[in-house]
Amino acid sequence: MTAARVRKFDGGTWLSEAPVDLWTLARWTGTAAVVLFFIFPMIFMFMVSFKTQPDIANGGFIPEQWFWQNYPDAWDSVAVGTYLRNSIVAASLGALVTLVIAVPATHAIVRYRVGGKFLPAFILATYVAPPIVALFPLFFLLRSIGLVNSLFGLALVYGVMNLPVAFWLLSSFVRRLPEELEDAARIDGAGYGSVLFRITIPLLMPGIISTGIICLILAYNEFLLASFLTRSESTQTLPVGLSLYQGDRQLRYGQMSVASLIGIVPVYLLAMFFQRWLIRGLTAGSSR
Repeated sequence: MTAARVRKFDGGTWLSEAPVDLWTLARWTGTAAVVLFFIFPMIFMFMVSFKTQPDIANGGFIPEQWFWQNYPDAWDSVAVGTYLRNSIVAASLGALVTLVIAVPATHAIVRYRVGGKFLPAFILATYVAPPIVALFPLFFLLRSIGLVNSLFGLALVYGVMNLPVAFWLLSSFVRRLPEELEDAARIDGAGYGSVLFRITIPLLMPGIISTGIICLILAYNEFLLASFLTRSESTQTLPVGLSLYQGDRQLRYGQMSVASLIGIVPVYLLAMFFQRWLIRGLTAGSSR
């Protein structure tokens, strides 16, 4: 697209013509629209956190009266700190379990064609099934080993649940590694363990970090399994705690918005500090 030219006017005199790149203007306009689209729910939730129930029912965007009491009330009515801690612990342990299993498994499947074409397809196909079909089998399995209503049992479920995602992401990183490095190590007498831990894992570290972050976020936001497999305040996670703001006759939207904003903070901090690896992991599945 050719650049448009805009004439500058100064004190009744046309001075010169300055080119305006229409593609640049359109790109910035589109970027601003996309950013506004994704950030608007956050702004709206922030506004709701300062509203009273009648103010929320009126449907206005800006609070008619800024009701600051929602913040201490949200913290006092529900143990937000406990639920937040449980979410962080369960999600972190779950991501760790996922990586411990997925890294060597993905390396073996991609490099040595373990399972042929069937095993990779089967692993990815398991993620298509709705999680609700596994609720009762998981419950009875955890009960048989005494891990029902425990953070470790929930983390174990999260770790297994996110294995297909981890395999899908890590497989792209493994394919990018030059096989010549591993072949040279084997010629020097290195075994599979030495090749994996001394060569492959250090080179895969950016992919491992990004995959761990994505799996952690998926586990952090999970509600269905946490609500079914945990029953006490000491083990329930933040998504389950948010549901407790529903009273007998009404839903306390203001306090729920406060707790939601508090719960978003760890995820935003994690995404901000590991932004480079996170973006790399989100785009890894598009290449082979």
